[in-house]
Amino acid sequence: MGIGDRVSTKHEKILQYIESLPVGDKISVRQIAKEMHVSEGTAYRAIKEAENRRLVSSIERVGTIRIEKKKKENIERLTFAEIVNIVDGQVLGGRDGLHKTLGKFVIGAMQLEDMMRYTDAGSLLIVGNRFKAHENALKAGAAVLITGGFDTTEENKQLADELELPIISSSYDSFTVATMINRAIYDQLIKKDILLIEDIYVPIEETYSLKTTETIADFHKLNLQTSHGAFPIVTATNKLVGMISVKDVIGKDDSETVDKVMTKNPISGSMKTSVASAGHRMIWEGIDLLPIVNVDGVLQGIISRQDVLKALQHAQRQPQHGETIDDLVKSEMKVMGEEDVVVEFTVTPQMTNQYGAISYGAFTTLLAEVGSFALKRRKRGDAVAENMTIYFIKPIQMESVLTVVPHILDMSRKFVKMDFDVFNESVLVGKAMMMFQLLER
Repeated sequence: MGIGDRVSTKHEKILQYIESLPVGDKISVRQIAKEMHVSEGTAYRAIKEAENRRLVSSIERVGTIRIEKKKKENIERLTFAEIVNIVDGQVLGGRDGLHKTLGKFVIGAMQLEDMMRYTDAGSLLIVGNRFKAHENALKAGAAVLITGGFDTTEENKQLADELELPIISSSYDSFTVATMINRAIYDQLIKKDILLIEDIYVPIEETYSLKTTETIADFHKLNLQTSHGAFPIVTATNKLVGMISVKDVIGKDDSETVDKVMTKNPISGSMKTSVASAGHRMIWEGIDLLPIVNVDGVLQGIISRQDVLKALQHAQRQPQHGETIDDLVKSEMKVMGEEDVVVEFTVTPQMTNQYGAISYGAFTTLLAEVGSFALKRRKRGDAVAENMTIYFIKPIQMESVLTVVPHILDMSRKFVKMDFDVFNESVLVGKAMMMFQLLER
């Protein structure tokens, strides 16, 4: 085992230790370094990784707290610790409840009795310096977010500590705070819609693999048993070292070990890689099977090209909760032609730059979407833009109605070259040349 292996194993052990801590526990770099007998630098890097994995949340003047790792279906539920960071807040009381999740938020712009009708356990009351409202909300089991940078009474702070319900103060006004929280939930919903490898992979328990010491005869046996044409090669500790396929064993002696003929340093993916990215790479590299590993290079499972294509097709049929820039662009596209695709498109204010003209991002997304649609019309399946050259001939202003006309110049089994003309009221305003990669089986 080399130095890199020892470091990454320590890193993984620290993450496992953090995950084993009770929700609500505070941790620090010094404490982890002492507990796990590692340097403070190693402890710091592991805590940062734990934050990325949503195992902990760091809050200024409070510290780092172990929070509940949310399942994908509950990803839109924020913890109070995350709320503190979103609104640049200060915790006045109830620190021990920061790991709890927010069910809903209520803006307290009404009479006290009416406010309490909507405030229940697990909610967050957003209100100004109305001390009685703070007290009543805590007694109802709700946390409190005080806007305008105001404080609360010492009695309310004490009550928050006893009930383990946070009181947070933010210098922003109620409208801004509500907008910020809404935006964070919206971003979480978009993340929820993005398919990751961890959502579709075949786990290690169901993955067939070969050890480096096994022979080509063992490969043939496993090939007959499973009908699979390729397998990952692992060490005794399940570390991925290679891949072997039918073409690697042609003409080889059955007694030869697989490590002599395998493809070394194979392309692999991680659990947090998006399915679209994995599919693109598999097509580009011409591989049908992608091994999935952790940070130590230990095999976690596999995905096949068929798994990726099925998942992407299924995702396209599902209702989407969050709206990305791509969704905004698609919603303004209107297909006009029956055989030859012609697309009409309205430039909305969200798609403009600071000068009121269409942004480069919105324009490239429009062309990529029109090109993909034209290829689907030709029954060539899904495609991704590989590279593009764009010419802005005239500025395209907000609320312009564009007509986009794509022309297929050349098409092979894997690639398509396409040319685009963009008109505004019959005047040519833009041209583009684009290369697409076809995502076919």
